[in-house]
Amino acid sequence: MNNVKNYKEQGSEKWVVNGILEITEEGVLLLNGKPLIRAEFQEESTASTIAELKSDFNLLLEKLKYAGFMEME
Repeated sequence: MNNVKNYKEQGSEKWVVNGILEITEEGVLLLNGKPLIRAEFQEESTASTIAELKSDFNLLLEKLKYAGFMEME
């Protein structure tokens, strides 16, 4: 049993983080070899039509894709 919060399992490629994982300004977090970045802020929708809501939703999807949280086509 480990008495540390963050460790790599022996003989494994699995890391266990039960504490804080801090990525510094110089650091990069990769997912499938692609960097993850913070998604751009999305205002709450004030849409009053389906077309406006669709536009707001598509803008959110684009921001999530750019940040690396969704695959691009």
